[in-house]
Amino acid sequence: MDSMSLAEQERAEFVGLLKSLTPEQWQTQSLCSGWSVYDVVAHVISYDELDPRALLGRVARAGFNPNRANALGVTDYRLRSQEDLIALVEKYRRPRGLTSLFGGMIALTDCMIHQQDIRRALGLPREIPAERIAPVLRFALFAPPIRGIFKIWGVRAVATDLDWCFGFGPEVRGKAEALLMAIAGRRGILPELSGPGVAKLTPRIGGGVPQSRP
Repeated sequence: MDSMSLAEQERAEFVGLLKSLTPEQWQTQSLCSGWSVYDVVAHVISYDELDPRALLGRVARAGFNPNRANALGVTDYRLRSQEDLIALVEKYRRPRGLTSLFGGMIALTDCMIHQQDIRRALGLPREIPAERIAPVLRFALFAPPIRGIFKIWGVRAVATDLDWCFGFGPEVRGKAEALLMAIAGRRGILPELSGPGVAKLTPRIGGGVPQSRP
């Protein structure tokens, strides 16, 4: 299945999750530092409505800083209701604009990581299909906003639940989803990983909540 179809599947599943949440859950702190569940949803959909000119305008307002651009997007969407945000995710189930680049891999990767930011914060785990998470693991290593390769440089990451590994050095083993969240820099993931390479990841990821928002 092509990556755009996988992105559509991920967003469709995301919509299902969002429709199940209570108003209190929408206001819960996610794994993204300073962002509630509502803020994360706003971020996920905040680029699809932008044409190239509007996108350039936001990036320019942010001083060409990706994290600031993301924060501006959340601010721009903060007056939307929860129902409006869900409707937008449904409308753009097939990504467009910036998120459609690389065959939809930006949308697939961003939505998957942020869905886990929400699910982990709310204690709502899921099983991500192997065909969907495997390409995200690869893409997240080199996607500029994530730069996951620097998180796991010098170790060999090995997924225990699918046929995927990357790197050289002491092994770090764990489920694909936990490895993805570590690659994304999410803190508090290390107890789910094992192997002699975990010690190398500790100063790069550590405990608590993440400070970056890819």
